[in-house]
Order: sequence, then structure tokens, then C-alpha cells
Amino acid sequence: MKILFKNIKELVQVRSESILFVAGEQMKNLPTIRNAYLVIENDIISDFGTMDNCPDSHVDETIDATGKMILPAWCDSHTHIVYSGNREGEFNDRINGLSYEEIASKGGGILNSAKKLQETSEDELFEQSKVRLEEVMHLGTGAIEIKSGYGLTCDSELKMLRVIKRLKENYPIEIKATFLGAHAIPAIYRNNKHNYLQMLINDVMPKIANENLADYVDIFCETGYFNVEDTELILEAGKKYGLIPKIHVNQFTAIGGVQVAVKYNALSVDHLEEVCEEDIKTLSNTSTMPVALPGCSYFLSIPYTPARKLIDAGLPLALATDYNPGSTPSGNMNFVVSTACIKMKMNAEEAINAATINGAYAMGLEKEVGSITVGKQANLLLTKPINSYVSIPYSFGSDKIEKVFLKGKQV
Repeated sequence: MKILFKNIKELVQVRSESILFVAGEQMKNLPTIRNAYLVIENDIISDFGTMDNCPDSHVDETIDATGKMILPAWCDSHTHIVYSGNREGEFNDRINGLSYEEIASKGGGILNSAKKLQETSEDELFEQSKVRLEEVMHLGTGAIEIKSGYGLTCDSELKMLRVIKRLKENYPIEIKATFLGAHAIPAIYRNNKHNYLQMLINDVMPKIANENLADYVDIFCETGYFNVEDTELILEAGKKYGLIPKIHVNQFTAIGGVQVAVKYNALSVDHLEEVCEEDIKTLSNTSTMPVALPGCSYFLSIPYTPARKLIDAGLPLALATDYNPGSTPSGNMNFVVSTACIKMKMNAEEAINAATINGAYAMGLEKEVGSITVGKQANLLLTKPINSYVSIPYSFGSDKIEKVFLKGKQV
């Protein structure tokens, strides 16, 4: 199947050569072509350029994009969309003044989600999760990372990862799986955290390796959850099973998680609502991608990741949704891009780079998705008629996406 898009008002995020990511001042550079064409063959971008050079060879379908723009589909590198039920009751608790930590201490939070998930069959969990996956695909997400971490038992963690694998097998979206067994301490292990971590290492990780269920390993390195020593233990064990680190750090406090992440060559450090100068120095000139989750800050009313401080220090930054039932019940990357501009003072170019090429890198997918590059997957957003790509973050809450193509086929 060969499709030609012609008369594209602006083709956005054009990269003639595949790059790893953009950082610092480079994040302000968003290459585009005005009055452009784009050719996709089957699931791959095969050609693009200005309309002056538009090919006249046979195609199976021609799409006139007059007044419209094309961008690479969003790359959401941090989600928890495989979960059971909801936590709407905690929404009111938070409005009534309880903090995230207070809700967790009275049996809510992650432990609440774990109880529900443990009682849900694998088939039902798949049915619930696929609804959310289909939703984010229609919103423009073309690659996504999904974590476990709401199981907190051997069987339930494996159940989550098997559901992620089923989603990967049944949908055209690129999916990466992350083992986050160390998301919280189950009640049964409340006074014996060491034994819980040993269970994850000795019982769960070998099964993950045998069934090829995960690409990455993650841990919630945070006060009241898991400390630096716990983090090193999990990352060291994950390395033995080929699991690359992606770590939750600095959501509420900075306790040295960034330093451990860099020590173990973590692909990304996610959250970073709290960042100190030492963290910035540690991340400088490394291959570890900082990932901001502005939807979480919005929903919990906690500080936003200091994007300007990170970017102005020369670091890269990716944006992701953190889609989960407790702290970010939304997988809308369009809203994330808007919020990054409005609340984190990123300009539109920086935010789009963070949500495409940098997000792809944070999933190890920079060679496959994240830019308009010949040979990459045809994961595309065709906008409605808009004035400029700035309309996407500017018109927060409005749907500016007309069609989504994943691997060359319209969603």
C-alpha cells in the first residue's frame, strides 16, 4: 500500500538522519518543510520534500492535506495503563485536603489498585486495558511504555506483564514493557521489605526472563517507599536478567536516586518534580533521559519538573503522561504538551521535541519512531486545518488532530 500526502501546509519534525535525542539549545530547533508532500509505503516513510518535487508515480491513495499539518505520532514513555477499576473515591479525598501520602497511609493509593487487580482475571484486565490503549491511540500516541506495579504479588505482577504482551500482539502501536514490582510495599510485607524485594528478584524476575515479558526494570525510589540501597539491589538483579533501568525518582524528595540511576546507566529518570544542582550535574553528559510528567503535577497539585532549569543547563527532556488511576487518570499527550508550555515554560518547539524524538529515545525506539525520517515507521498525526503547530499547545482542551496513522494505517 502506497499513500501520498500532498499539499501539506507544514511537515513537522523532519530529520534527514536519525538522531538519538536533542538537548539544551537544540530543543528549540524543530525542523519543518512548508508546502510539502510525504509518501508512505506499507508501514514505512519512504519519501518527503517540497511540492515542487512531488513525485507523479503511481500510488494507491492520495490524501490532500491542504491547510493541515503532519507530525510524528506522540511517544509516551511512562504509563501505568494496565490497571483494574478506578480510584475515583480518592479524588474526593484529595479535594477534601488529604495528601497523596495520607491517602496511601490509610490503605488507598497503590495498595488500593493492587487489591483490585489481584481480584481481576487476566482476560478482564486485558479487556479493561485495551479500552484505554485504544483511547490514547486515537488521541495521537504511536508508541507507549507500560509498567507493571499494581500486582505486588508474583502471580499478579506476571498477570500484568502478560496483559501488556497481549496488547503488544494485538495492536499496531509500539509497546515497551517495564517491570515495576517495587512500586510499593504490600501490607503482608510491611515489616519485612527485604523479603519482598527478594521475592521480586528470586521468584518474579526469572519467570519474566523465561517468558520474555519485560524490556525494563523500574523502582519507586522515594521517601516512604524504596531507598537508594533498595534501588541498587533491584537494578543489579535486573541487569542479570537483561532488564534496562528506568527509575521513578525525585517525585516528592531528592534522596540520591538520580545518582544511582546514572551509576547503572538508566535509560531514563522519571518525575523529577524535585531537582537539586547536584542532580543536574550528575545528569550532564550522560545518556540518561530526564522525563517530566506534567499531568501528575496538574492532578496532584505538586510542583512541576523545572524544565527551564534542566534545558538551560544543556540537558535533554522528554514528556510523558504517567497515565494511571491514582495520580494521572489521563493519557492525552496533547494535554501534556500544552501543560508543559503553560506551566513549565517550555516553548512549542521544545515541547514537541520532548514528546516525539526524546520520548522515543526514553523507550529505546529512537531508530523506529519519533521523527519524519525515511525508513522510520509511518506513525503520523494529520491535524485539522490550523494556523501553525503552536495551535496544538495553545488550544488546550481542543482536539486539533483529524487522523492518526500507525504503521501506515489509519487508526
